[in-house]
Amino acid sequence: MDLIINSLYSDRDIFLRELISNAADACDKKRFLSITADGGDDAAVAANPKPQIKIKPNYVDNTLIIEDSGVGMTKAELINNLGKIAQSGTKAFVDALGKGSADVSLIGQFGVGFYSAFLVADRVEVVTKSMQEGSKQYRWSSTADSSYTIEEDDNDPIEGSGTRLILHLKQDANEYTEASKVEELLERYSEFIEFPISVWKEKTEYKKVLDEEANKDLPEGEEPKMKTVPETSANYEQVNNQKPVWLRPPKDVTEEEYKEFYSTAFKASYDEPMKYTHFVLEGQVECKAILYIPGMLPFELSKDMFDENSRNIRLYVKRVFINDAFEDLMPRWLKFVKGVVDSDDLPLNVSREILQKSKVLSIINKRLVRKSLDMIRDIAEEDAMQYILFWNNFGKYLKVGVIEDDKYRKELGPLLRFFSKNSQEEYTSLDEYVERMPDGQKSIYYVTGEGKELASMSPVVEKMTSRGYDVLFMTDPLDEIMIESLRSYKDIDIVDAAKEGLKLDLDETEESKKKKEALNEDFKTVRQYLETLLQGKVEKVVISDYLTDSPAALVQGAYGMSPTMQRYMKAQAVASGQDESSMGSLNKAVLEINPNHPIVKDLDRLARVDKESKELERSALLMYDVASMTSGYSVADPKGFAQRVMSLMSSGIESDDSAVKDAVIVPEAVAEEKKEAEVVAEVVAEEKKEAEVVAEVVAEEKKEAEVVPEVVPEVVAEEKKEEAAVVPEVVAEVVTEDKKETKDK
Repeated sequence: MDLIINSLYSDRDIFLRELISNAADACDKKRFLSITADGGDDAAVAANPKPQIKIKPNYVDNTLIIEDSGVGMTKAELINNLGKIAQSGTKAFVDALGKGSADVSLIGQFGVGFYSAFLVADRVEVVTKSMQEGSKQYRWSSTADSSYTIEEDDNDPIEGSGTRLILHLKQDANEYTEASKVEELLERYSEFIEFPISVWKEKTEYKKVLDEEANKDLPEGEEPKMKTVPETSANYEQVNNQKPVWLRPPKDVTEEEYKEFYSTAFKASYDEPMKYTHFVLEGQVECKAILYIPGMLPFELSKDMFDENSRNIRLYVKRVFINDAFEDLMPRWLKFVKGVVDSDDLPLNVSREILQKSKVLSIINKRLVRKSLDMIRDIAEEDAMQYILFWNNFGKYLKVGVIEDDKYRKELGPLLRFFSKNSQEEYTSLDEYVERMPDGQKSIYYVTGEGKELASMSPVVEKMTSRGYDVLFMTDPLDEIMIESLRSYKDIDIVDAAKEGLKLDLDETEESKKKKEALNEDFKTVRQYLETLLQGKVEKVVISDYLTDSPAALVQGAYGMSPTMQRYMKAQAVASGQDESSMGSLNKAVLEINPNHPIVKDLDRLARVDKESKELERSALLMYDVASMTSGYSVADPKGFAQRVMSLMSSGIESDDSAVKDAVIVPEAVAEEKKEAEVVAEVVAEEKKEAEVVAEVVAEEKKEAEVVPEVVPEVVAEEKKEEAAVVPEVVAEVVTEDKKETKDK
């Protein structure tokens, strides 16, 4: 017995689920027999108490009592049902009723659920009384060995009919004597059982009573003093108040009831579902289900999008919780969808813990996926803003669906969203992209990058935008894998614009091919120089005719990986303990240069003059580094890049210093010349003054000559003539000499 029990069940908490299910079956049998007896006479129904289940944990005795007011058992049924392993009384009951019996939903089918009690108990006693008229009360007892005893029992008589299980718990199972533990298991496994389940609980309440001691000498007229005393009471409390909404017709359930069920069943009190669907599957398989799309990403999925401890779909069989970890019930790319599935046709193993693969499971799986996709489409069509919220929370799951599930790949395509060059602030769909395609564009183009800002900086975007082509931005590592899986949309190829040898539709002419060949020949010198300089870094250097503003760009080979994917692969290699250097030769980029750019033309000129020039090497490496960054690659030599930038900055600063020095020297020279001019002016003024003195002397002498003209007329005339000739010559020579000095300075 011990071997059988421990090999069937992996979790001993299951025992309570199995015993409660048996009790619920007993209650359902009694309800059914009471209704059908005497043609459904109300008196027959009223003669028996309302079926219910009671559980009483007893810490003192280390026992757990489970009692139901169901159909009970006779002595023969005790021997047949409990004395034989795998003898299902429920199955026999259903077989006896035949296929035409309705309005009965019995759980048991294997006949081993009762023995799960021995997972936690050393000894089990069963006290039972059948609802058959004149039945006696019997006690069955066993310690899980090969023997058991049955005897009549008069202790604590059962009212009406029913069964009382007394589990004498093992020493390591005393946790089941705590009401809180029992409630936890009932809430998990049996909260939707149709019949009331009550647990014996002790409650301590505090009440205010008169304080007799303090009120002995209380003066007349004063308010009597009170004290607080604990008062302990014990009684049964019903724990399964939640109603199984999925079993009701959808038209009878209100929106508030759906939301309340979501909040309580999935412990999502702070979340409101974005969308829900309630459906019934009939035909080959019967199934009732409710599915919800959460309003926000569940906490456990925010840490790990495929968290194994996250439970999204809860499987019930006739209201009894079976499991919530069946991977085949829903694909993992719908891990975020929560719901309840209840089916009688699911192929369970004996312990009802493992779901076996079968056609039934496949049918249910397809229906659940179909309904989930319908909900997502409804959100996208009804409310664009709501769908943006959905995409931000759960978009990654749809990408995984495109990668992993080829059956639904085409259906997931219209639900994908991206940023693009023409739509950097709002998401765009593939349908919207196709609608905006200009005449002549035959492909959907995309570039990868770490964020839309970096993706928009890619040089390959230049040619696309110049021709009116929009470019999608793939900013998530999943995007590249997803697009490789999707490949096309509505028969339109999806092309990586950063791949080598991009062929735009307008380029496919003989003239353009000849022009490109001529450019390759014209720039052969600089291409060969760059290939030699960048050997080991790039696969080759080619001329590009799609670059407009950038001098160069790095593109991956036709079968290469984007820089974003390369970084992701390296991170994965490091995380798994592999050597990162082994990824270096995985993919070499191709350097494409713009023949119309001044930088490339200057490099070509320098390469023709002197290939050993340090200036040429520095400029070429700097262009390569800039192309690496703008194309999304990492700079392989950050130190060298920094030195080249600093060198470029330093040369600029030196030029600025020379200009400053020149600017200082010029004002000084001007000031000196001004000073010299002032000195010359002073000399001229002095000489002019001397000339005036000489003129005065001449005038005086003339006056004297007029006084005595007879004495010296000839002498005066001669002196006058000489002085008149000498003075102008002297003044002229001085002025001329002064002008010459000023001009020289």
